Amino acid sequence: MSLSKPIISALSFYFSQLYEHPLRTKAVSCCVVALAGNFASQTIAGSKVIDLQTLGVYGVYGLLFGGTIPHYFYSFLERAVPDEASFAIAKRLFLERLVYSPLYQAFALYTLARLEGKDHDTAVKQLKDLYFTVVTSSWKYLTLLQLLNVSVVPPMLRVLVVNLIGFFWTIYIANKRRQQEAKNSKK
Repeated sequence: MSLSKPIISALSFYFSQLYEHPLRTKAVSCCVVALAGNFASQTIAGSKVIDLQTLGVYGVYGLLFGGTIPHYFYSFLERAVPDEASFAIAKRLFLERLVYSPLYQAFALYTLARLEGKDHDTAVKQLKDLYFTVVTSSWKYLTLLQLLNVSVVPPMLRVLVVNLIGFFWTIYIANKRRQQEAKNSKK
């Protein structure tokens, strides 16, 4: 029982912050998840030295965009497709998977490259090289999780769930980007 008190206290604090300051809480949560995902990606890749610049880029991206954009999207989704709408879950999933996700993936790939200091042309090339693989992998591996997110998870927690999914997705994207950069440097 004594081990559960800190967990209950942390959850209580998180939920109160989520209720009182939803955007800030989601942004900070995403920052932490993005940092952890990138750190895990570098560790899994066997990096002897952690690339602090890349770690910082993912943290900044998570703080500025990774929590805020999904917050606004899921808020829009609740208004655009209310629970009472016919086929509400299917419509939400359709909008998330076929409209939001492809746009967000393009934005993320381009923005991460720019935050790393790459010029526009290099960022666009990287986006072109990775976009199809990232989007189709997202559809293939994350659709079931997103179905659960839009059908079972309360609206207030959807961004948190997306961030937790994002932890593993960050590892995937970071590894794909690292592989692409290694491939390009051999040319």
